[in-house]
Amino acid sequence: MEFGLSKEQTLLQDSVARYLDRHAPLERVRRYADDNEPRAQDVWDGLCDLGIPGMLICEEHGGIGLSVLDAALVSEILGSRVAPAAFVASAVMVPLAIAWAGSKEQQSRWLEPLAAGRVLAGAAVSEAAEARHDDAVRWDGSKLHGKALFALDFNADVYLVADHNRALYLVDAAAPGLERTQLSTIDKTRRFGELIFNGAPAELLPLSSDREVCSRVLDAGRIMLAADTLGAAQTMLNRAVEYSKQRVQFGRAIGSFQAVKHMCAEMAAELEPCRAMMWYAAYAFESIPAEAQLTTCHTKAHISEVGTFVARTATEVHGGIGFTDELGLHLWFKRIGANRQLLGGPQSLREEAARIQQLA
Repeated sequence: MEFGLSKEQTLLQDSVARYLDRHAPLERVRRYADDNEPRAQDVWDGLCDLGIPGMLICEEHGGIGLSVLDAALVSEILGSRVAPAAFVASAVMVPLAIAWAGSKEQQSRWLEPLAAGRVLAGAAVSEAAEARHDDAVRWDGSKLHGKALFALDFNADVYLVADHNRALYLVDAAAPGLERTQLSTIDKTRRFGELIFNGAPAELLPLSSDREVCSRVLDAGRIMLAADTLGAAQTMLNRAVEYSKQRVQFGRAIGSFQAVKHMCAEMAAELEPCRAMMWYAAYAFESIPAEAQLTTCHTKAHISEVGTFVARTATEVHGGIGFTDELGLHLWFKRIGANRQLLGGPQSLREEAARIQQLA
């Protein structure tokens, strides 16, 4: 039995990595972060050429029909390059929600343009992960009212919205009664926002009255965020190791000092098992449904904490220069920090896991 990636999966990661190295280097990411561009359209167009938006959409609707594990592998590469591109919502959460809970007409209308990248979708489902009691989104039978914070892939053409009962809706970005405000967060490599619904018209996804659909969509997003954190943390570790070989102190490379060796070794020892953990969570999502939700909760919680440890330690290996803008380490550091809290932080995820196991 093979427990590693297939040749095709390795080639998929290599293709996305090569594209981003050429067309979205650190200088491009900095420009996106500093200029507050709504979208990095050039980066998005290249990802569309690679078929990334349609990864999880079936061939019938113009997609490729790959697995959640394949999508997680792409998310890992996007995190490793802090790519300024929509993915978690537009390429994963929204297509899956429409495929699982949408009507035939909704699937025909939305999936093909999503697969082609002509339509970009956001997801405002954070309240379903960590519910608020004030201003929760509510459905009056034809329109939505309330507020949704931290919408993912914010500068979108359509949004997937969860109400207080975890039913799912599609809302056009230009719908009357919808107010959109971009939020300023620590992570400048992606865009997040607040949606306020003042009687905004919405389309109910008919089969989403089953709360399990929303839970599954949340879990798919959590796996992608965990993979993104894994990629970002691996890059920070790699950069710390390279710096330790080049930085000379007292006539010796600092990588020869035992304390620095221990710091790098501990980062590697903590991070490497996370890769198999992420692979298994993505595999279980489709192949072992009975374990999927519990595995996803533990995976995102654990990788979030390991990612935070690696981000902090890698910065320390760089010494004082690690805290400056010169190296760009802060872009990975802050992306890891944002991923930690999106769609549920470690504490809330472990509480959810305890409830699944009837321990709380």
